[in-house]
Amino acid sequence: MAPLHFGCLVYDYQAIDVIGPTDLLNSASKRVMTVLKTFGPVDEETISRAPEFVFHHIGLTRDPVRLLTSAITVVPTTTVDECPELDCLLIGGPNVAFFELHPQYADFIRRHVAAGKLIFSTCTGASLIASTGVLDGKTATINNVEYEWVKKRFPQVNWTREKKWVVDGNIWTGSGAIAGMDMFSHWLKTNYGLDVLIQGALSLDYEPRDVDGLFTVFPQRYDASGKKISTHVFSYHD
Repeated sequence: MAPLHFGCLVYDYQAIDVIGPTDLLNSASKRVMTVLKTFGPVDEETISRAPEFVFHHIGLTRDPVRLLTSAITVVPTTTVDECPELDCLLIGGPNVAFFELHPQYADFIRRHVAAGKLIFSTCTGASLIASTGVLDGKTATINNVEYEWVKKRFPQVNWTREKKWVVDGNIWTGSGAIAGMDMFSHWLKTNYGLDVLIQGALSLDYEPRDVDGLFTVFPQRYDASGKKISTHVFSYHD
């Protein structure tokens, strides 16, 4: 299976919007699962179905960019002019009250969507996609805090907050930052299997929620008295 080339536009987004999903994808990869066999048993059949990713952090230039939160600086690995062919693109969320998407980024998004490739947004990232026009007439969601503000600014989009994420064709939009991770969990489960998602989430000690924000994705566990216990089972070599 060829690796998926996964791109993230670099500007002052909230750190977890991009780092959270890409860490989850990385943890669910064949390479990481193979490494984890050092510490505990990992099913070989699960590993055989796990994806591989090549991540690209795409800047206007290769100059470092300080993110909106956490005092993190990202150094782009490529630029909009040099970026290799992508399979997927992730748009993190900036402070929408003051952020304007650069025209080169807007064109990059339009071309990616027009090619029928997958695009994901986390949190306020949906407003950037909306600003390019590719969300016109489509259904999308966004962080609930900025929901009303963005709805008024882009009335041509069918905004909803009924679900934690929305899929409309090749465009996936997640609401808050962690809902974005939940959205990617659903994508992993759908494309690679529940066991691949569980193994990937295991190393992060993370349990995703479903599209309604409920913990129904993983099989629930109970002790002999019927008390609910931790969902994850950590196995170790003897």
